[in-house]
Amino acid sequence: MADKKKSADGYASKVDSVLKMAKSVKMVDFKFVDLPGILQHVSIPADKLDEDKFGDGHGFDGSSIRGFAHINESDMLLMPDPDTAIVDSVCKVPTMSIMCDVADPMTRSRFERDPRFIGQKAEAYLKETGIADTAFFGPELEFFVFDSVSFDQNQNSGYYYIDSEEGIWNSGKNGSPNLGHRPRNKEGYFPAPPVDTLQDFRSECVMRLMEAGIDCEVHHHEVATAGQGEIGMVFNTLTKKADQVMLYKYILKNTARECGKTVTFMPKPLFGDNGTGMHVHQSLSKGGKNIFFDEDGYALLSDTAMYYIGGLLEHSNALLALTSPSTNSYRRLVPGYEAPVNLVYSQRNRSAAIRIPVYSKSPKSKRIEYRPPDCTCNPYLAFSAMRLAGLDGIKKKIHPGEPHDMDLFELSASEAAKIKQVPGSLEKSLEALESDHDFLLAGNVFTKNLVETWIDYKRVKENDAVRLRPHPWEFFLYYDC
Repeated sequence: MADKKKSADGYASKVDSVLKMAKSVKMVDFKFVDLPGILQHVSIPADKLDEDKFGDGHGFDGSSIRGFAHINESDMLLMPDPDTAIVDSVCKVPTMSIMCDVADPMTRSRFERDPRFIGQKAEAYLKETGIADTAFFGPELEFFVFDSVSFDQNQNSGYYYIDSEEGIWNSGKNGSPNLGHRPRNKEGYFPAPPVDTLQDFRSECVMRLMEAGIDCEVHHHEVATAGQGEIGMVFNTLTKKADQVMLYKYILKNTARECGKTVTFMPKPLFGDNGTGMHVHQSLSKGGKNIFFDEDGYALLSDTAMYYIGGLLEHSNALLALTSPSTNSYRRLVPGYEAPVNLVYSQRNRSAAIRIPVYSKSPKSKRIEYRPPDCTCNPYLAFSAMRLAGLDGIKKKIHPGEPHDMDLFELSASEAAKIKQVPGSLEKSLEALESDHDFLLAGNVFTKNLVETWIDYKRVKENDAVRLRPHPWEFFLYYDC
């Protein structure tokens, strides 16, 4: 009883702090995430925020949100989480931003397809297993900063057009001053300005991220031409890091818009150069001790870490339906290019699906990096799915076999044929998820209804929608048939 009172008192104190913060702003913005993983929001005047909002919630139409409710069950509630309140660094009108959970107004229970709920259940389940009490995630979100983008698709035409002053294709541009200094294809890592034209943009983004409570540790230009970049965030626990991923994308997109530019997290917006991924660093801790570390293990990894790797590799075909869940994801995950398509593990080796960083020998730093994911994922679902796959590997003691420390891109055709690779399309990943999803149901973290809803949405709204449309290159290949 004392613990419950202490918990209630702690929550009340947090609510009181948020109400005091609200007095310094004009608006309060309630943010939440739809099933595909896009940030949604609704705002109220700051003086309308009171203690009741935290208990009663704020109503909205769930039938208008992708993957949520049918029209006959559309009334839903946003429940503000006081732990997430920040002053929004994007808005010109002083605004406080709060992430929200989603609840049913009839039962007051959590909505089963609320992505944040999935992440929270995954965290609770980890503790129930007794294997660990905390999991840390450190995603590396890559992106492109373009000067303009236009695209359209209708019955008789379809096109996209991207431009960037930094794009190597503009080296021969005439009609206006051309100052040169552009990163060549695959040579954008790490030339200094003036080749890197986005130093100040990324620095501005870092400052805004830090203002929003997101601890950053590095930023730099990435490999591709035309403004590819990365801002490195410090790791955090599952739900908190997923919240931060959503804010990261929100802040970068809006900062770019202020600068007259546009940011995309598409995995493969450019033909002929590197795509963008979201490599995810992961580790497990128990009682403050990193249980992935063993000074006598391969790359200083414990047996627990090896089994976690085994679980990730065992379930990767299904995992990719959640971690690389777009048709565009498989323009990046192509064999023969610098993409993590090989379902093996290795220390230092970026050609493997799982890399074990060896920058430091500190027990606290020992982790694994899962490289296939990209930013089209819903981070709450993707992080939860990776954790459940890893835990399944630990429970079943699935060993990943021998490491592959050689350059996998240099293997002969016969040697490469022996290595299992990621699925070659979204449809193949969805088929794998249909047949292999029991590991996601552990602890009731995912439900069959959610998995079925996800597969149906991705197959009909995305995979089939792309499959049914002619591609511009098909005209080049087949028009004269």
